[in-house]
Amino acid sequence: MTLDVHVLGTASARPTPERAVSGSLVKGPDGIAVVDCGEGFQTRYALQRRRLKRHSVGETLKPSAVDVLAFTHGHLDHTWGALPWLQSMDLENRQQPLLVIGPTSAEAMDALLNDEPLPEGIPTADLTRQWMAWYELGGDMIQFPIRWVLGDVNADRWMEINPDTGAAALLDGMPQPSGWNNSTLRPVPTEHSVPSCGWMVQQHAMAGKFDRARAEEMQLTTKQRAMVARGENITDVNGETIAASWFRGGERAAVSVLISGDTAATPEAWEASIAPTLLIHEATYLQQQQEKAEEHMHSTATGAVTSAHAVGATYLALTHYSNRIKDASMSVGEAKAAAEGVAVVALNDNDRLVVDDDGGLTHLVWEREGWAPKSIPPNR
Repeated sequence: MTLDVHVLGTASARPTPERAVSGSLVKGPDGIAVVDCGEGFQTRYALQRRRLKRHSVGETLKPSAVDVLAFTHGHLDHTWGALPWLQSMDLENRQQPLLVIGPTSAEAMDALLNDEPLPEGIPTADLTRQWMAWYELGGDMIQFPIRWVLGDVNADRWMEINPDTGAAALLDGMPQPSGWNNSTLRPVPTEHSVPSCGWMVQQHAMAGKFDRARAEEMQLTTKQRAMVARGENITDVNGETIAASWFRGGERAAVSVLISGDTAATPEAWEASIAPTLLIHEATYLQQQQEKAEEHMHSTATGAVTSAHAVGATYLALTHYSNRIKDASMSVGEAKAAAEGVAVVALNDNDRLVVDDDGGLTHLVWEREGWAPKSIPPNR
């Protein structure tokens, strides 16, 4: 099992002919998590699905496999494609449940939980206001089951909203996507001008690889191999126990992908124990625009590196470039100069990042006739 990340938008607020606004998906062992859903996302998703069908036989991105739509914050370049896509899935007679989740403020939560109007100070970009508007625009008419969940991420408080009434109910904790048994979705606090968080998809630790060579050496039958592969001990012809543990290596550590969304560099809550295998981090500005990055609570490419060090990431992928950045080579050049042990790649639209079970990373770059692997040189 792997985590296969498809990056369908690498622009910041203003798209360019080469770059669409934010929207990515992580395909794992349990299903698909979509993180952010900017303008035109459903078209980009459909095109990527068509590319897979044509150029990667056996791989699919069925919309029915999407279990969760997670927003990092409420700015429109991260959300404006969501309602049309949800309505399209409804028209396609989707039946599978969907978790729609994102961050909000403590003030907005308190108001909804107390059945009070939202305070005037709640910004229009708060997801609470947006979702209320979506319900008015037809979101409450969608027929397939949706859980609308918002949370005060820093306090780990979560509520579920009823789109028919607007009423909110406090939850015992953040729900996981339906059917997820081998992976976990986790919010990671970030720092932006509106309530925000990154989202991490973590594949659970796995048993070590099966030692086929040892099974052959001990002349196990096909049935015996299947039994020990399932973890069952067996008995040989002499009545001696053959332990299943003899055929497994050490447990493979959990692997994970963290998508930051918009954030200032090195959020206060980030610590090395989070340790994502892959961090996909915004790099809106170059270093010469550091003051502007701080003013708007965004990051430079160098700031993305400091975030990667703070959170204990193994790999760093840059995205969310200002439209002034025509070529990401300048961004990745600045990042690599400061990386010190973190391997760095620059992303373009439709790229894929595949994290394997052993924590290795493959960067697949979209070309006209398919994806081509691009080397990821280590930074030492």
